[in-house]
Amino acid sequence: MKKKVIAGLVFSTLLVYLSVRGIDFQGVAEGFRTIHYGYVLPSLALLFLMQVLRSFRWGLILSPLAKIDQLSLFSVTSVGFLAIVSIPARLGELARPYLITKKSDLKMSSALGTIIVERVLDSLTILVIAVFVLFFIPLPPWLVRASVLFLLATLALLAVMVLMILKQEASLRILAMLSGKLPARYAEGLNRLTRHFLQGFRIMVDPALLASVTGLSILIWLIDVLAIYLLFLAFGFQLPVAAAFVLMIILIIGIAIPTAPGFIGNWHYFCILGLSFFGVPRTDALTFAIIYHALSIGIVVILGLAFLPFNRFSVADLRRQAQSYTESHS
Repeated sequence: MKKKVIAGLVFSTLLVYLSVRGIDFQGVAEGFRTIHYGYVLPSLALLFLMQVLRSFRWGLILSPLAKIDQLSLFSVTSVGFLAIVSIPARLGELARPYLITKKSDLKMSSALGTIIVERVLDSLTILVIAVFVLFFIPLPPWLVRASVLFLLATLALLAVMVLMILKQEASLRILAMLSGKLPARYAEGLNRLTRHFLQGFRIMVDPALLASVTGLSILIWLIDVLAIYLLFLAFGFQLPVAAAFVLMIILIIGIAIPTAPGFIGNWHYFCILGLSFFGVPRTDALTFAIIYHALSIGIVVILGLAFLPFNRFSVADLRRQAQSYTESHS
């Protein structure tokens, strides 16, 4: 983990350097003074709405396993996203499953399974949007190839998830065969862990729930696009709505790379990269990236800190939970 943290910090530093290289900082300061802040508050409200809808969507994904009130879900979601942006090496991804098990009878592996469902549906939604945008804006060839490749991979993963839950016993038998060389107690623990994990996929075979969650996923990312477009207006950028889609897609690809906490460096670099496709000067693009980053991460930090007293945890808690859970199933 230490190596990952160090590598992330080094890469983040490199991206910060690439982001600010050749920048006119006086122009950045001037850009802050010329922003039309009347568009900023609606954009911030949309970013808050995204968090509300994320917690509601997670409740739907969890509903076949447990009924959890929305206040608890929003509280855990807020603290969970704070962990994601503040804890390096992606360890923060464990915060939501860990915290929700303290408010319900859910198993850690089942809760983690619902997070994977959420991530797969998000990826599928974004990639479908990317393919749709191809019809309106000629994207760079590398982005087209990456979008198509990840779309095919996501569809394949989605098919595997559905097949595993439909044919759960067969999947467990195959896993047992693959783990046949393990000692009996390890094989039994792996089987039990997988059984609980697959419970998190149950929404995938419920057409009504899956349709509702997919619709919410589309709405969440359309709201993100609208928030970006309002910021375009705040900066006076004369860009089409499709440009907001492109920026969102490139930014999501960029922040998927583990770097420093808060996505510092990769957020700014990939934001500048996305805007460069539409002729936005680097100085203006960096100013935009700073404001967009401050709003997006700021709302996560504020909400997370507000609910942290009711959902206390530490990095050591997450490490111990992961370790103890592994040991209990081995």
